[in-house]
Amino acid sequence: MKYDYHGSEDTGLRIDNPLYPKIHSPQEMYETLSEIWCEYTCAPRMRKDWSKENRTLGQCSVTAFLVQDVFGGEVYGIPLKEGGYHCFNVADGHLFDLTSAQFKEKLDYNDCVLQKREVHFAKQEKYERYLYLKKEFETKMADE
Repeated sequence: MKYDYHGSEDTGLRIDNPLYPKIHSPQEMYETLSEIWCEYTCAPRMRKDWSKENRTLGQCSVTAFLVQDVFGGEVYGIPLKEGGYHCFNVADGHLFDLTSAQFKEKLDYNDCVLQKREVHFAKQEKYERYLYLKKEFETKMADE
């Protein structure tokens, strides 16, 4: 599989999370999520543009918080020109952004803002998308 995300070349992050024993690296997480991301997990304002060719579109915050559940660490946000933030992860000193492929331009990962799930999940629709993604992820982990 081609790993099309920022930080994919860094293969040094390995975890052993007893809750998710089949996931040991961001690469494995990306492989699994690539099979799960869908129009429903995409941000509503972007759904009309979502496609299987651009699976990561509108998936950043729900993905980043699920990744945090598995890898720990922090979720940071890049301020966007149109408002809001693009979320990514930093765990054990490794920066990776599993949904960076949705952008044509190169993102600046400097001077980013720590993101809190309480703020993001205050939006009910976003919390429901996260729960759906997490449920699908856990189902996939149980099936394999």
